Amino acid sequence: MWRLLLVTLSVVTIPVGRAYPQVVQVPGMSVPGLPFSHAVRVGNVLYLSGQLGNVPGTRQLADTGIAGQTRQALENVKAVLAAAGSTLERVAKCTVFLTDIRDYAAMNAVYASYFPKDPPARSTVAGSGLALGARVEIECIAVVGS
Repeated sequence: MWRLLLVTLSVVTIPVGRAYPQVVQVPGMSVPGLPFSHAVRVGNVLYLSGQLGNVPGTRQLADTGIAGQTRQALENVKAVLAAAGSTLERVAKCTVFLTDIRDYAAMNAVYASYFPKDPPARSTVAGSGLALGARVEIECIAVVGS
């Protein structure tokens, strides 16, 4: 007995405005010698590079503790979002990188204060090291424009 399986595929086109990458650089935040954009906008989607808890424009970490570094990293995220015309409320997804998973609870307490209502989707991973000896790095994807 033969059975026929019919598969229907459909393509959905979503208008995204500009279809090519547009680099976002934030004056005063760039660290000399680090070759990356603060964010890249493609259509209405903004892809932020990972932000450390460093003092903007320097290689100096704002704090040695996980809470202080998380706070500064999120302030850096806010600055990049604002420069691109977006806000924390328009963040759809974050990825948090930790050097020690035992820092999760302290990082999470600070993170939750920045996203008190309808937080974005999030992944958190721990690895063996981050740039500048940082303890946390946060990257985001956000909506920008109308």
